[in-house]
Amino acid sequence: MDDSGSLTGAYSDDSVLFRVLKHLGWDALANIGYFTRPTLPVAALAGPVFFQRRLARRSLALLEARPGQLVLDAGCGRGDTTARLGAAGCRALGVDVQPSQIDQARRRFGSRSGARFAVADATALPHQAAGIPLADGSFDRVHCLEAAFHFGHEGRESFLNESFRLLRPGGRLVLVDVTSRRDRPIGTLDPNGLVRGTWRFDDIEPYERYPLMAAAAGFTTQRVLDWTTPVLHRAARLSALFAGTASSRAGRRALCVRWPGLRELDAGEWDEVIAIVRAHQAIGRGTCYPAYVFGKAGPG
Repeated sequence: MDDSGSLTGAYSDDSVLFRVLKHLGWDALANIGYFTRPTLPVAALAGPVFFQRRLARRSLALLEARPGQLVLDAGCGRGDTTARLGAAGCRALGVDVQPSQIDQARRRFGSRSGARFAVADATALPHQAAGIPLADGSFDRVHCLEAAFHFGHEGRESFLNESFRLLRPGGRLVLVDVTSRRDRPIGTLDPNGLVRGTWRFDDIEPYERYPLMAAAAGFTTQRVLDWTTPVLHRAARLSALFAGTASSRAGRRALCVRWPGLRELDAGEWDEVIAIVRAHQAIGRGTCYPAYVFGKAGPG
């Protein structure tokens, strides 16, 4: 499936939330971040970048990729994780369905050794991308951080099948995603569509279904880590603090002193951001954030 149409405008200034996040420091990374309890006060003042990098490091560490290995970074966005893999000595290919994201990745990291980028759909990969053949059993690792929720249920099934096809025996897929706690329609969690409209997705996979889908594709589940508290719960606390502060004129002035770019928002946009943040808090009660490590049987 090609989600390029449904993703048009995602992660861009078309969304008032992403304009705010850009002013708070979002740049090469666009993940939520990994927050520890002692660092929450720092995060409230410093912004999310340090914590986004921490989440990327933790996700990549699960790959246990070695120098020289060929790694697919699926849904690579602006290319930071692909560049990190290349810097570690891997041959890394980052693919994303959005041309604007790949353009940014190439501008930022295209000259880095070991990292290549291509516009491609991770749920229906082409025969080659950026000059690298995507043949059966040709890759050592596949990485997908906070991207598969865009794919839809059928797309996630296709991505798992594509990853299994692509990996060598002994290969590994690390899939980190936002999931639902129970199998229930996403509309019951996001009745006004504010979260889905901001991130451009239709549904999320139930937590317990991913390993079943991976098994159907041929994988074994090697590890499942629950990162709900350090990612979703603590991000929700920070966003609640932001929304509460932004609810008054004095609070907005204080935020603009810390992050001057926020001065571009008018009153209606401030109200829209607060509504979106509160919708995220509501949906957070029915979601979780697992990191799955799936393996393809064979020699390591």
